[in-house]
Amino acid sequence: QVQLVESGGGSVQAGGSLTLSCAASGLTLSTFCMGWFRQAPGKERERVAAISTDGLSKYYTDSVKGRFTIYRDNAKNTLTLRMGSLNPEDTAMYYCAAEPYGAGLYGPCVDRRIYTYWGQGTQVTVSS
Repeated sequence: QVQLVESGGGSVQAGGSLTLSCAASGLTLSTFCMGWFRQAPGKERERVAAISTDGLSKYYTDSVKGRFTIYRDNAKNTLTLRMGSLNPEDTAMYYCAAEPYGAGLYGPCVDRRIYTYWGQGTQVTVSS
């Protein structure tokens, strides 16, 4: 079965950096849209970044543009989110998500908001 396992979360001071990793198993990563989401206490889950199957197209929510970078390694079945210039508003549980591309039937990966497979999450805490 599909399994997504996030790692790399932690506590960091404002202005610092963290790199989140997602190890995927039970799937052929190159056929899946991938994304990172986050959810802070009392807030709705937010789509942070998304990436196409070939890694060439990317989406970022406005608040992280220029600070976060999403990339994937289909050969290693990994998804990464590099986060820089972190601020307290970035504090949240971060989730890796995967959705079958399905030959583009439901649109390009960067537009996908519904994902079938989710990891357990990794906590990111940014202190001021």
